[in-house]
Amino acid sequence: MEKVKILVVDDESRMRKLVKDFLTREGYLVLEAGDGMEAMDLFYEDKDIALVILDVMMPKMDGWQVCREIREHSKVPIIMLTARSEERDELQGFDLGVDEYISKPFSPKILVARVEAILRRTQSTESGDVMDAGGIMIDRAAHIVKIGERTIDLSYKEFELLSYFVENQGIALSREKILNNVWNYDYFGDARTIDTHVKKLRSKLGEKGDYIRTIWGMGYKFEVEE
Repeated sequence: MEKVKILVVDDESRMRKLVKDFLTREGYLVLEAGDGMEAMDLFYEDKDIALVILDVMMPKMDGWQVCREIREHSKVPIIMLTARSEERDELQGFDLGVDEYISKPFSPKILVARVEAILRRTQSTESGDVMDAGGIMIDRAAHIVKIGERTIDLSYKEFELLSYFVENQGIALSREKILNNVWNYDYFGDARTIDTHVKKLRSKLGEKGDYIRTIWGMGYKFEVEE
């Protein structure tokens, strides 16, 4: 069985080695880049990269620029690493389509757990797994969402969040429950992560975004209007 490829981008060679050692031990094939431009060269050369681990602060081309360029061509999951833990950095990352966000210093074991969680979800879809709710068609295998003939461009996490809502139609879901099921680990942030994703998801769904109702003081409920 071919090994899953992960691209690790960080200008600190020690950090790259640490991450690579832990991922290699788990059976992944790790590609390394020391700056953003090298990362993009590798990304364009290798079409089999399944996940990108990306540092924010780098020479030549920073993590935000790399993320922006990757998202123009691909929905490959991105984990962003940063030495700063300011909320605006995290929100900027989610706006650009980052799937996970980890502040340095971090436990390599936690990073590996998050990598496994993301890859498990991206690789677990089965062909023919199609859902339809109020005119929103979700093809989990192809990772496509359509409203009528229009394809809705969603990030990986927005897709997972919408799928979870549709699978639990009519059920009031707490933010904690959403975090545990969609993010698939004990998230170390707060509820604003979900609120940011819901806001973007509603916007992309247009008038059908109204199906995602806010349950004040609790969370959200997906309900198709009759």
